[in-house]
Amino acid sequence: MITIRGLKKHFRRTDALRGVDLDVPEGKVTAFLGPNGAGKTTTIKCTMNLLPRDGGEIEVMGVDAAQLASEQWRRIGYVSENQLMPEWLTVPKLLAHLRPMYGGLWDRDFEKRLLRELELPLKTPLRSLSRGQRMKAALVSSLAYRPQLVVLDEPFSGLDPLVRDEFLTSLLELTETEGWTVWISSHDIEEVERFADRVAILNGGRVDLQEDVGSLQARFRRVELVAMDEIAAPAETPAGWLNLRTEGRSAKLVHTNYDESRSRPELEAAFPGLIRTDIRPMTLREIFVALARSFRSTPNS
Repeated sequence: MITIRGLKKHFRRTDALRGVDLDVPEGKVTAFLGPNGAGKTTTIKCTMNLLPRDGGEIEVMGVDAAQLASEQWRRIGYVSENQLMPEWLTVPKLLAHLRPMYGGLWDRDFEKRLLRELELPLKTPLRSLSRGQRMKAALVSSLAYRPQLVVLDEPFSGLDPLVRDEFLTSLLELTETEGWTVWISSHDIEEVERFADRVAILNGGRVDLQEDVGSLQARFRRVELVAMDEIAAPAETPAGWLNLRTEGRSAKLVHTNYDESRSRPELEAAFPGLIRTDIRPMTLREIFVALARSFRSTPNS
């Protein structure tokens, strides 16, 4: 649905994006993660042709991003945390204003269902709604025409836990029933983990990892070791080990390609005299934190 190759963006002397390569496969939910300032919003805005790019190629639904026109926008739903809306309108008037732009694609029954499920007030101007209600209104206005591609840039930012859960539950149900392609940037990794099929991690203006969540979690393990005597770190850290720390008789690390038949003997050979070996799976959030920590110790050149 989206293909990005070598995307570059400069702001004065700052290289915000330094050759982003990214794929958003059709029919999947791709979570776009990264530390603050990594360039997630810039990547999304370039992809949506809201910012001009300084290099690289972007194709959205088979069309160069710079050539996105009404035909494509009628099939794209876009919601961002700082989305500007006509705040003097009520939600029904906002939807009435947008409806003619989508012609027969706009589904009035679906619109009513969304309004009902998200419990939006109908007589209050947008300016008087809470942040969570405004985000819900933006979601309704971007989904009522049943888009094929849904792009969400930090949709949960600033929402209280109850509203965030309601928002996410509705989005999760809709994504499953509608079969949408979703590209979502978010800091709420625990929330994203509930429905993401795929994850892409941006660091220092480049994508360092993109992979299906199931595959990622299948190979990452948190390892804690205890030996009879004081542990010494290997002279050379084996490939696939991240964030190795030793203290006294214990060692901790993250194994990025764990295989029981191969990795356990490797650990036992590297740390003789082990009396306890604790190896456990990791959540998406734990994997992200481990990778972010490793990025700090080995910054992009």
